Amino acid sequence: MPKRIPTQGQNLVQQKLDNYPNKVKEALLTIRTLILEIAEQQHLGIVEETLKWGEPSYQVKEGSTIRYDWKDKTPEHYFIFFNCKTKLVDTFRELYSDKLVFQNNRAIILTLNEAIPIELIRHCLELSLNYKKIKHLPLLGA
Repeated sequence: MPKRIPTQGQNLVQQKLDNYPNKVKEALLTIRTLILEIAEQQHLGIVEETLKWGEPSYQVKEGSTIRYDWKDKTPEHYFIFFNCKTKLVDTFRELYSDKLVFQNNRAIILTLNEAIPIELIRHCLELSLNYKKIKHLPLLGA
């Protein structure tokens, strides 16, 4: 696993994950694992894992912050949030509008009762984790 900055935030993330319903926790742990695997495989350095706006959040030096969460008000869905001031979600929409659902320019919406489209989500996470290096490229180099 990649190095993670040991912070009180990690304990808060674990507490947050432990409070989700089991099916939600399983889905969100899959997203977390993908983020950490990508960071390790691509040698992206230390991953800062903390809570931002009450949601598990992940940041590497050359990337854009990724958050995820599930909300009581939309119990069938969970969300992967990206910085809305980037080109990330617009790029994802251009690439995957026929396969993924988006919330404005800030999130990918996933459904609990459907399998996670691992390869598509992995690609979106990779683009976000490398954002500062690729933001100048058309479609972020995708």
